[in-house]
Amino acid sequence: KYDVKVIDLHHRNMTYTDANGDKWEVDKNDFSLTVAGVRTEFEYALIIIHGTPGEDGKLQGYLDMMGIPYSSCSQVSSTITFDKISTKRAVAGRGVDSEAVVEKLGLPLFVKPNASGSSFGVTKVTTAEQIPAAVEAAFKESDEVLIEECIVGREMGCGVVVTADREILLPITEIVSKRDFFDYEAKYTEGLSDEITPAPISDEIKQKLNRMTLEAYRACRCSGIVRIDFIVTE
Repeated sequence: KYDVKVIDLHHRNMTYTDANGDKWEVDKNDFSLTVAGVRTEFEYALIIIHGTPGEDGKLQGYLDMMGIPYSSCSQVSSTITFDKISTKRAVAGRGVDSEAVVEKLGLPLFVKPNASGSSFGVTKVTTAEQIPAAVEAAFKESDEVLIEECIVGREMGCGVVVTADREILLPITEIVSKRDFFDYEAKYTEGLSDEITPAPISDEIKQKLNRMTLEAYRACRCSGIVRIDFIVTE
C-alpha cells in the first residue's frame, strides 16, 4: 500500500540502502532522497529509533522544521518524557479549579503560557471569574498553562557568561514598568519602561542574586550568555 524506504540514522548521517547494497544520502535540507536520478519527497515518517535522537525530541524537532508529519508524540512531549525529572514534574498536578486556585494562591495572580515569550498570552487576573478566559488565552500560545501567585517586588535581570575557566557576572539591571506589569507593550514600546544598570540595590542583595544566577545556570544546564530574571520582594 505504501512506498516504504528505510532510512538509517547514525549521528548526522541519514542513509538509504537499495536492493543492490548501494547507499544514498538523504538531503537534510528538505528531507528528500534521490536514487539514480529519481527524487523522492517523504510524506510521513515512522520513527522506530530507540534512545536519542528518536525518543528525546531531536528528530521530531527536525521533522517539524521540514513540515513532515510523524508517528510519535511531539518534540516537547518527547523531551519531557525522556527527562525523568521533567516527567515527574509534568504529572505532579493537572486540572484547573478556579475557586481552588484562588484559595491556594490568592488574588491577583498570573495566568501564562508555559512555553512562550514576550509576554504573549499572559493575563493578570483579579477575580476567579477571569481565570477560564485567561487560561483559554494562554492555551493559544502554548499547549501547557502556568498559574502563579502575583509576587509584588522589583524586577531584576542578571546576565552571566561561563567559559572554560571563568564565570563572568554582568551588572544587574532593574526593570521598572510603567504599566500594570512588564507586558508586551512595556517591553517593546519606547517610554513604557525603564532599564536601570547597574540596579540601585545593596551589596547583600547583589551577592545573593549573583549566587542564585549561577545556581540557576548550572541547574538548567545552560551554556553561553544567559540572563536570569528575579522578583526581589521586601
